[in-house]
Amino acid sequence: MKRIGLAVLVLAMIVVIAAPVVLTGQQCPAAKDRVLLYSTGHYLFSQGQPIGPGFDPFGYNYQAHLFNGYYGNVYLGADNLPPFEGDLAAYFAANPTAASKWYASYIDTILLMKWNDAWIANTDCDNDGKLDRHYGSTTYRGSGAWETNHMKGTYIQDGKKCEWTYFCKIVAVPLDAIKKADGNWYTLEDKLIGPDIWGEFAIIEEVSNDPCAGINGRSFISPLGPGFGKF
Repeated sequence: MKRIGLAVLVLAMIVVIAAPVVLTGQQCPAAKDRVLLYSTGHYLFSQGQPIGPGFDPFGYNYQAHLFNGYYGNVYLGADNLPPFEGDLAAYFAANPTAASKWYASYIDTILLMKWNDAWIANTDCDNDGKLDRHYGSTTYRGSGAWETNHMKGTYIQDGKKCEWTYFCKIVAVPLDAIKKADGNWYTLEDKLIGPDIWGEFAIIEEVSNDPCAGINGRSFISPLGPGFGKF
């Protein structure tokens, strides 16, 4: 079965943007009338395309805090490759280096990500040439950042087409949270938040469905509840 590890999934959100379109949303003097470009080396930087409202060719909509597209497109742009549009054979023929990337097996997996301002905002209030992350805080911890991920794909087993889905919620842990040897984050009152992911975050809910593998429903839910705004 073709699946993507959670650590890989979180990394999918780390798309960097560099330097001097304006996105509508909260306004701050440092960001007013500034044009933000994709990072040097990104495919859209080489095309001279700035970051703007609406979905870009890879599936990111920074104004709406959404990614909706193929999993491979999270990485292809940063590798200075054009967006994948659905035909694997044609894409690899036109872009042979893509076939050797670590994510090549997952390029055609469908991925939907949502996040809040603390995760990645649609402004550059600190005037550093990048969209703000955990603005006003030096770390994600205690920032209230959250992200959701929803993936789906298919595979063949015994000649049968199998469909699978995966969903998770990830939150930035509180400043006073404690990570224990068991790999989980706990509150100061020793209440379980969820498994550690990516150093400053915890998983508060996971849901997997794969009828061919006999998997159905939640595989984890935080005892503190799966809602946002608690941390």
